[in-house]
Amino acid sequence: MTASTHPADTFGPPAPVLSVAPVVLPVPGRAVDLQVRVSAPVTGSDLPVVLLSHGQGHSNHLSSLNGYAPLVNFWAAHGFVVIQPTHLSSTTLTLDPDTPGAPMYWRSRAEDMRHVLDRLDAIEAAVPQLLGRLDHSRVAVAGHSMGGHTASLLLGARLTDPEDGSEADLAEPRIKAGVLLAAPGRGGDSLTGFVAENYPFLLTPDFSGMTTPTLVVAGDQDDSTHLTVRGPQWHADPYTLSPGPKSLLTLFGGEHGLGGISGYDVAETTDEDPARVSVVQRLTCAYLRSALHPGDGAWRSACEALATDPDPLGRVESK
Repeated sequence: MTASTHPADTFGPPAPVLSVAPVVLPVPGRAVDLQVRVSAPVTGSDLPVVLLSHGQGHSNHLSSLNGYAPLVNFWAAHGFVVIQPTHLSSTTLTLDPDTPGAPMYWRSRAEDMRHVLDRLDAIEAAVPQLLGRLDHSRVAVAGHSMGGHTASLLLGARLTDPEDGSEADLAEPRIKAGVLLAAPGRGGDSLTGFVAENYPFLLTPDFSGMTTPTLVVAGDQDDSTHLTVRGPQWHADPYTLSPGPKSLLTLFGGEHGLGGISGYDVAETTDEDPARVSVVQRLTCAYLRSALHPGDGAWRSACEALATDPDPLGRVESK
């Protein structure tokens, strides 16, 4: 991507970032208190909020409030308040494996985000530098891998609860837009036998009700053989199986780490590529900006820059 067509030109220079952790939110009935990291630009007001749900990688601390710095720092530097919970599935918590909801806590993960939204005033009070600077009406959710599953539920996807057979509807109307990064696709015969047996909540996703505007990001080399038998196209399901408005960013050569978004220089990234991470940073930031500020041209400009680049690292399609 050449400097003259850089979509970051739309944003202006990055601001210094303030990051505070842990901010502790007591939640009655939760196995442990909910801990979050809050990152924000040191200047600005009426700042939109992005809730970021971590995945379940091999590393211990990336699956917690301490992961995803490449995305968090970029988004915060360009005008967003990013809030990252440590979900109960995080290996940093070392919970008893018999804890209800273990090991993935798919329902609790979505509920964590609701608790955050319910407690935005308390979060502002805990970080005095943010007091009065958040725009509570402009909220988005993003998630990588298992975090993408969490985000999809908040955006309107549903599933059949394997515990009682009921339909789980965790859609959150306060969330106005979403970004799904290497998120799971449909279930059934798309899953490996191991996943179908051990993670039955992944068997029944239904994206037909996922109506909230969403950007789906998928790598065209993300075969995820530990999860699916369908190859990289599986991660595009949240786009293809949901109604518009949706956009799909396909990253050329991208694997499950999407170039290394889960942390700086992390060992579990199989496709480390700073240029690919840069594309994810800039395109997601542009999407969130335009989705939360209707009429803003950042997303259109970013897509045009990508489409006209002589050596593009991905492509965008929309419906």
